[in-house]
Amino acid sequence: MAEVNARLLVRRLLAGVLALLGATLIAFALGVIAPGDPAVQALRQGPFDEPDPLAVLELRHRWGLDRPLPLQYLHWLGRLSRGDLGVSYSTRERVITELGRRLPATLLLAVTATALAAVLGVAGGLVCARWAGGPLDALLRTLSGIVASLPVFLTGMLLIVVFAEQLRALPTSGYGSLAQLVLPALALGLGEAARLLRLTRTQLVDELARDYVRTARAKGLARGRVALRHALPNVLLNVTTAVGLHFGAILGGAAVVETVFAWPGIGRLSVESVFRRDYPVVQGLVVLSAALYIAVNLIVDLLYSVVDPRLRVGGA
Repeated sequence: MAEVNARLLVRRLLAGVLALLGATLIAFALGVIAPGDPAVQALRQGPFDEPDPLAVLELRHRWGLDRPLPLQYLHWLGRLSRGDLGVSYSTRERVITELGRRLPATLLLAVTATALAAVLGVAGGLVCARWAGGPLDALLRTLSGIVASLPVFLTGMLLIVVFAEQLRALPTSGYGSLAQLVLPALALGLGEAARLLRLTRTQLVDELARDYVRTARAKGLARGRVALRHALPNVLLNVTTAVGLHFGAILGGAAVVETVFAWPGIGRLSVESVFRRDYPVVQGLVVLSAALYIAVNLIVDLLYSVVDPRLRVGGA
């Protein structure tokens, strides 16, 4: 990684910092415009409980809620820089602790779904390009179009009906075993795999029409070998970009899938927190999701130098 273009890396880092600051503004605004007083919400013991007004005033002063909004934002940002996201209204637990407990489950699900999407999508695109115009190509493209058009929750329900209700091969919920991971990962990854298949096929078909491919074929190399060894590396840059974007889409769809499959990740936590009006948790989720997405895009940028040597220092 020493060969990575340093200027590109610095630009990406600065852009990531600015994007993260924008996310903190959005998260802070959610807490400001949300109905209700945060101090009252934090002190309330039950849905109909009215906290002591003096205790509310004291907590508002301690949290800086009686200050002007710009100062409140800077105070909140300072707490955020120390890893202090506040306390959950509903569980009375530190938000950073709750997010840290839920994050591994979501990362496991998202990484598995992304890996499935990458493998199935690239392999399917390669097969379609190899037999472009044939019946297998038409079948795979038709199936991918159908799968890509299905909402994530419907894909999840169909998987439950087939593999859990009819075949009784996999569990419908839970966390901790490989069998419990399969269905939610497929529900998240199949749609992205279908879109990646179509992208890979289009890129490869265009690449296989180039002069160097015809030259390789004229030398006696098999079409499949040419597609795999020569054409595929030339489209991996675009495919890598797409995989990074698909990871963001998978994170976005995690809330639905985790709810359907009772998966204990941050996606399900976000749904629960919105219904409970647990605004500190919602704010923390916004910042965490933005940080994850920015980190993934930075990793994709770093992978460019591995996929395409021309992007390395001195390689241009």
